[in-house]
Amino acid sequence: MVGPEARRGLRGPRRRGDRRPVRRRTVGGRAAHDEGRAACRQPDRAAGAVHHGGERGRVHRSRRDHDEQRRDTDRRHPVARRVPRRLLRQLGAVGMATVTTPAGRSTASGTGGSEDDGVVLRVEGLGKRFGPTVALRDASIEIRAGEIHALVGENGSGKSTLVKILSGVHTPNEGAITIGGETHQRFATPRVSQSAGIVTVFQEVLSVGSRTVLENLWLGSDGLFTAKVPRSEKIDRASEVLAELLETPPALDALVEDLSLSDRQVCSIARALLRNPRILILDEATSALDFDSRTRLFNTVRRIRREGVGIVLITHRMDEIEEIGDRITVLRSGVTVGTVDGDDWTTQQLVELMTGAGQLAPTSSHAEQRERAVDAPVLLRIDGVVLAPGRAPIDLEIQAGELVGLAGLEGQGQDAFIKALAGFPAASGRVVRVDGERETVISSHDAAHAQRIAYVPRERRGESLFEWMSILDNFVVPTIGRDAPGGFIRPERTAKRFAHYIDALRIKLGRTSDAISTLSGGNQQKVIIARWLATEPRVLLLNDPTRGIDINAKRDLYRLLAELTAEGLAVVMLSTEVDEHIELMDRVLVFSEFECSSELHRDELTREALVSSFFRKEADHDAAE
Repeated sequence: MVGPEARRGLRGPRRRGDRRPVRRRTVGGRAAHDEGRAACRQPDRAAGAVHHGGERGRVHRSRRDHDEQRRDTDRRHPVARRVPRRLLRQLGAVGMATVTTPAGRSTASGTGGSEDDGVVLRVEGLGKRFGPTVALRDASIEIRAGEIHALVGENGSGKSTLVKILSGVHTPNEGAITIGGETHQRFATPRVSQSAGIVTVFQEVLSVGSRTVLENLWLGSDGLFTAKVPRSEKIDRASEVLAELLETPPALDALVEDLSLSDRQVCSIARALLRNPRILILDEATSALDFDSRTRLFNTVRRIRREGVGIVLITHRMDEIEEIGDRITVLRSGVTVGTVDGDDWTTQQLVELMTGAGQLAPTSSHAEQRERAVDAPVLLRIDGVVLAPGRAPIDLEIQAGELVGLAGLEGQGQDAFIKALAGFPAASGRVVRVDGERETVISSHDAAHAQRIAYVPRERRGESLFEWMSILDNFVVPTIGRDAPGGFIRPERTAKRFAHYIDALRIKLGRTSDAISTLSGGNQQKVIIARWLATEPRVLLLNDPTRGIDINAKRDLYRLLAELTAEGLAVVMLSTEVDEHIELMDRVLVFSEFECSSELHRDELTREALVSSFFRKEADHDAAE
């Protein structure tokens, strides 16, 4: 057996417990090493002259000089003595220190100069590739101080990629970003982007559900490089911003997971406003808002525009662009194709720029829809469904070939109603699936699915998407029992059926094997809709399905729904867009305070009648008092 002493002389792989002496390689060999060690013991060490390796050795900086440099660094960057310099560079503290003005506005100090011609953000020739897929090729845009600049384009045109580059989420392959006179090739992290004054509100609501409203509003504000805001000031400023955005703000100590989707989105917007941005990017931020919240947001946007903030508004809603847009830039296939003034455009012109085609996709109107048979069979019956304790029960029937809209201000019960139809529990009552003489009570979501009731949820990220899975695998989820007997998916069979919906919904994608997270939000939504259409349902429940998809994609969906209802499918669709109800629905159920307050039929549907019905019950209640 070889003992420890003998083992030290052996070469080969080091073993556990083997304590070999460390062999230091120095300039000059062993003699130089001994000379250096001897020099370290000399009295001149106190003066700082430490030599390793004699004449050929490296002369190290004395401890006195090192300490002086460290004190100088601490004076310039107080956090440097406790944070590694590599991390400082990554987070933007070195070369772009965050400065807070007396008003609380964060700006970036660097080598930049003043803004010329009022331009606070200039993007030139940005390009981004994801493997073989080109998301951006030549994206350019200029944002002026005190303007609302709308950015439009079809789904997959590169809007989301551009926003993520500006937000520090993605790194561009080429191009430059100039903000405040300082040019960047990229923003290494979201914190660096925010340090430069860019704050983004994304379409998907980003919040921590288990935390309170106040904690979410100030999430990330007490960082390494910013002074902590006193709690009393946090409460005052948060209350002020929420009161501006909501008529009835949530309690600051309420958990975010208990809020409605609209209120959670408002909290995301409030968090952005509390950062006092130089550039505010609203990426489809209004898609989750109700009519009243959207109006209040636009009033706030106009206010910060007067204060000199540049706002980038990404939206598919032409009425929003017409209402507040100062200029409009159009992206198509990752390329900027034009910028027009806010008062010098038509919908047709924008669509031509977005699509490169000469005609707007045909609209679906009631005149073009086939007449629904009055005696069509009933597919769904709602018996005494109560959405909240103490509220009036809801009784109605939904017939084959009918398209029923659910409308109202946010949080008035329409979301709870469509979920009750999908098998989620209500306070009381029952939902009955009628199939000829046979009636089945829908007691759960699985029971609804078994009765060919398909439900497309409102929130993609939290309720529908499997972001780590491929596009094709996401499509096959609800039909996996049919398409994967024995647990083995047959890709050729599934891909053939998926190809039909790719054409029908005009889904833009690279390969079906790509992760679904590589698609734009609108194309993700189309995949989810295709997923449930593939189940061949008799009743289709759509919870705000057009949120975040472009105008032509909406037209494609409208056309598809018209075809499906003509074949006898019943559709119940919750929508936050007034024009969508007017253009598409056979009748609209209006909800207020968790009751069905009114019902408007096709010949009664006008914008004025529908919007006024949102507030009718509230006005009647005030008059009664």
